[in-house]
Amino acid sequence: MMNADQFPLVYVITLTWNQKEDTLSCLESLTRMTYPRCRFLVVDNGSVDDTLNALARQFPDVEVIANSRNLGFQGGFNVGLRHALDRGAEFILIINNDTYVAPDLLSILLSHTDDDDVGMLAPKIYYADEPTRIWSVGGDRHPWTFEMVDKGDNEIDEGQWDEVLERDYLVGCALLMRCSLLQTVGLFDEGYHPIYYEDVDLCVRARAAGFRLLLVPAARMWHAVSASSGGANSPRERYLMARNSVRFFRKHIRGWRWLAVIPYRVGSAVKTVARLVFRRRYRAAFSYLQGLYHGLTVPLEL
Repeated sequence: MMNADQFPLVYVITLTWNQKEDTLSCLESLTRMTYPRCRFLVVDNGSVDDTLNALARQFPDVEVIANSRNLGFQGGFNVGLRHALDRGAEFILIINNDTYVAPDLLSILLSHTDDDDVGMLAPKIYYADEPTRIWSVGGDRHPWTFEMVDKGDNEIDEGQWDEVLERDYLVGCALLMRCSLLQTVGLFDEGYHPIYYEDVDLCVRARAAGFRLLLVPAARMWHAVSASSGGANSPRERYLMARNSVRFFRKHIRGWRWLAVIPYRVGSAVKTVARLVFRRRYRAAFSYLQGLYHGLTVPLEL
């Protein structure tokens, strides 16, 4: 029988900001996982509630990094990723704090990492309030428009997504990453601050470097989808989606692909603004246009 030291070291990292109850519940689930060699890390993005005290009381063995301010999704997780890499992790599981997992999740994901070119893996993710409805099974990239096309979203799980599949895109809600991938392609691009498109960007870079991305449906978790951005079609959500989508395409599209991407994106923008105006969401429409402008004008190096 193998002892724990013979298993790859995995860091399990979650990020929190004023979400004490979600974080404690998530850790209750994560610490029940059966994999024998993992360390748990919470990165706190400057919470002003009782999160840090509660973590110290209920999970004294969990490592905690307390940022002095909110660094967003990318910045917060990057702090945790650097911490894990510095401590010799071989794999890192990042996971949203509004989730819970099956106890065998990590063991199942790691059972598919024998090939060194498998760089990222994700479980099948369900809605927490409807445990058989699929939230995400990843997606594929459209060959012309470069859009990521989600597969299986909102479907009731009847076994249609039970095979291990290669994907172009896996959502950042839960990602098991090989550390050699991060050392090759880098961490999350903090230019997408504070959220949206950072996971797509990392997936594209990983694929370009020759790594494979796998959906492993036997690994299961559930997500209580949050409205931290203000909710769908809020001014904040529309601004961030518009700005970061433009940044993504500016960063990755080259040459002839622009001939397909520009008409598609312009058409999409017109439809989005028209829909928001029709619904009298005038502030959201203005924020969306402002996001497009900033996405076009802000330097990519930021």
